[in-house]
Amino acid sequence: MAEREYDVIVIGAGAVGENVADRAVQGGMSTAIVEAELVGGECSYWACMPSKALLRSAAAVRAARAVDGAKQAVTGELDVAGVLRRRDAMTHDWNDSSQVEWLSGAGIDLVRGHARFSGEKTLTVTGSDGTEETLVARHAIAVCTGSAALLPEIPGLAEIKPWTSRDATSAKQIPASLAVLGGGVVGAEMATAYAGFGTDVTVIARSSLLNGMEPFAGERVTEALRAMGATVRTGAEVVAARRTDNGAELELADGSRVAAEQVLVATGRIPRTGDLGLEAIGLEPDSWLETDDTLRVDGFDWLYAVGDVNHRALLTHQGKYQARAAGDVIAARAHGATVDDAPWGVHVATADHDAVPQVTFTDPEVASVGLTAAAAEKAGRTVRVIDYDLGWIAGASTHSDDYQGAARAVIDTDRGVLVGATFVGPDVAELLHAATIAIVGEVPVDRLWHAVPSYPTISEVWLRFLEEFGRPTPS
Repeated sequence: MAEREYDVIVIGAGAVGENVADRAVQGGMSTAIVEAELVGGECSYWACMPSKALLRSAAAVRAARAVDGAKQAVTGELDVAGVLRRRDAMTHDWNDSSQVEWLSGAGIDLVRGHARFSGEKTLTVTGSDGTEETLVARHAIAVCTGSAALLPEIPGLAEIKPWTSRDATSAKQIPASLAVLGGGVVGAEMATAYAGFGTDVTVIARSSLLNGMEPFAGERVTEALRAMGATVRTGAEVVAARRTDNGAELELADGSRVAAEQVLVATGRIPRTGDLGLEAIGLEPDSWLETDDTLRVDGFDWLYAVGDVNHRALLTHQGKYQARAAGDVIAARAHGATVDDAPWGVHVATADHDAVPQVTFTDPEVASVGLTAAAAEKAGRTVRVIDYDLGWIAGASTHSDDYQGAARAVIDTDRGVLVGATFVGPDVAELLHAATIAIVGEVPVDRLWHAVPSYPTISEVWLRFLEEFGRPTPS
């Protein structure tokens, strides 16, 4: 069996793995990346990019129809075939040649095949033709294999072969009806996308939509989905599923039934660690890999887990943030350089705890960062919550004829800093980074009076937050 040796080996060539490898190479480390599927991974081909491509066209049409003068120009219906063409272009028709070219240019060796641990710092990689080779890491191995859709143990569900998020984002044909199990981000976004295509959508959620965010976020998304013609059933549970001549039928706990041509399961994620040979290094297959803030797996000095697989924050941008820290700290430790592992240091992922930004691309969008009011209070913070109707802002009136939106700031009154913010409304995603900077930088609320929002923009909500909070009293 052939054997090759590198300073660093990365398992998984998605966005996270690419960034770990890139930072390691920039740190002077010889690096290989192992990938069994497409270079670029989940985000490029089955998640972030194709899902947003599917959502954008219908959102643009709805936005135009919300403005007098523009709505008169919208004389046709959405061209679903055109949407799918745009999605295919966004994914390069699931061809990863450009990503492979980037790896080569970055000085990263690509090894095609499935990697399994066969010992300490050692992997056996099996190619698609069955050939095997051994890769040995001198310093570190980083597991960046991500997560996969969870299939709940509902009688009959596996037998009907439901869609996962991968199927929903890569579909070539649009079903006439779709039942979505789960009211989280994936479920809400895909319900929005398919409702925009004219599909008869039914969302079935055990709790409210977007549970874990501020309650008004899920409430507004629920209202919007219903306005698009979707059925949203909250507090509902599927207890059985069966295949029918016309698709599938789901039985709910209350005895009612939902029929649909296709079923999408969006009820959570599981780690992609089941076939990595973790038992060879004393770890449990199918487990999340817990790490410290430098992304090193607990109990190891050479093993790192970065991105979804560590269950810290299952978001591409957080995974890439972790990857930069991990690649840099691997190189620093290998060279005997100083490791900056204090909170907010170069080699840690401190933001994973209380400063995670997220945009849910429903219509309306939901943009949130930091702690919700409930989470802040549970953490023992003394907070003041400020809510504001975005429709009252002058910039909103220029955006559409009847702008509907809401914003919330969560302020730690003991420290006088923002610890959480949520915005719901059209195009609020671009408001989020200002809130993220304020939280990460722990900018005193009093200083924010000098961060003047431009007029007329929706960013003027920052001034309204401050006015509600009150001006500082001169000492």
